[in-house]
Amino acid sequence: MSTLHKIALTFIKSIGPVNAKNLLAYCGSAEAVFSATKRQLLQIPGIGEKTVETILNTDALKRAEEELKFVEKHGIDVLFFSDENYPKRLKNCFDAPILLYFKGQADLNHQRIISVVGTRNATDYGRNLCKQLCEVLSAYDVLIVSGLAYGIDVTTHKECVSSNIATVGVLGHGLDRLYPQIHKPVAQKMVLNGGLLSEFPTKTNPDRQNFPQRNRIIAGIADATIVVEASIKGGALITAEIANSYNKDVYAFPGRTNDVFSEGCNFLIKTNRAGLINNANDLIYYLGWDDEVKNKKIKTQTTLHLNLTANEQKVVDALQSSQLSIDELAINVNIQQSKLAIILLTLEMQGIIISMPGKVYKLA
Repeated sequence: MSTLHKIALTFIKSIGPVNAKNLLAYCGSAEAVFSATKRQLLQIPGIGEKTVETILNTDALKRAEEELKFVEKHGIDVLFFSDENYPKRLKNCFDAPILLYFKGQADLNHQRIISVVGTRNATDYGRNLCKQLCEVLSAYDVLIVSGLAYGIDVTTHKECVSSNIATVGVLGHGLDRLYPQIHKPVAQKMVLNGGLLSEFPTKTNPDRQNFPQRNRIIAGIADATIVVEASIKGGALITAEIANSYNKDVYAFPGRTNDVFSEGCNFLIKTNRAGLINNANDLIYYLGWDDEVKNKKIKTQTTLHLNLTANEQKVVDALQSSQLSIDELAINVNIQQSKLAIILLTLEMQGIIISMPGKVYKLA
């Protein structure tokens, strides 16, 4: 199928992803859709008189020619849903876009992909969670997707760039512009090691209704969606709901009950719409990555940025080389056993150490 006709298919007014796929199924190709007769088109279920008239005039093809010139000039990949490089996870979603525009280097069929979403009004708590999450995941060769919006989204992208993690921003407009414009510097860096993705053609403004639509891509393209901070209303909860409808894993960081921007996360957890995670290690455990990558470097990274007290850090350092009993630890770190027991319990609850039979401890 020619790229021109693939693009033109998306410019047929009143045709969404489901009907577009229906057209292809009956006609066999994008070219065949535009060469079909009125009688042939009217026999296709879900295709009415007005839609047929739109297909038969040349407006869609003319607009597609303009779009094709733009993507070729700017090195943008056109990903049709039947192409090998179209995101396979997304393709399995019933309302997946029939075509995507992508500018970047990332593999959208990467072995490990997670999406991170949250409030536009991120607090220090949420920003720190993004930082810790990315620092730990940098050892796991992961692709992280978000929406390049204010707050949690852009914080995640920036932390990915800082940690050398491939990151893709899904946009609610065409690739001829960027909203918000203030995020242009980070977007330019993302293209070098990740990318920008959109189902919208050029001349598409960042209108309000586009963002819930793009959220289904964020949810569908990943193995799991992580909600960092979210109020009870907003795009993050919409994305989580879509992910659930796709039978995707959803996880959320809990917050204090009186925090407005943790209210959505707590709701998701309370209603069993999301699994509770306290740190990146929980996510790694749930996704089964802990058995895939185990080395000292990872152990160091998973404990380095958890705001440990001086005594907690002493215990972690002592357990780096081997497992130790509580008696051995008390001597090694020079802490009374009564105080040490509390420290060990705290570290165990954070998932940093594991308690073994005989009061022996080791790093998780």
